[in-house]
Amino acid sequence: MGHILFGSYLVERNIVSAMDVIKARFVQLKNNRKIGELAQAKGLLTHDDVLNILAIQEETRDKFGEIAVRDKYLTKGQVEELLKEQKDNYIFFGEALVSIGAISEKEVIEQLKEFNKLETQDSG
Repeated sequence: MGHILFGSYLVERNIVSAMDVIKARFVQLKNNRKIGELAQAKGLLTHDDVLNILAIQEETRDKFGEIAVRDKYLTKGQVEELLKEQKDNYIFFGEALVSIGAISEKEVIEQLKEFNKLETQDSG
């Protein structure tokens, strides 16, 4: 069967629609923000600051927060606060589907179990 995404799996089985998948991804995009976006929204970093850190990250592969602290864009406490906010607001794909009313929480859990069985069989 090959590797497929959970959303594609649900669409193939007519459990949710392709539009539901798109709507759920938008919910995730709105909520699952990157640390640079959060810092910019709070006025802690400018757009140029974020771009500078991302350029350094591209070269070093270091974490955004590590670079921001090391190069004195942010304090360690600010990074910890941003990471906590990022984690608290994170929405998984299944949660996003539930939030838009496309599927019940119980059904997501059942489908994830089935999906993971398939994924395990394919990789084995």
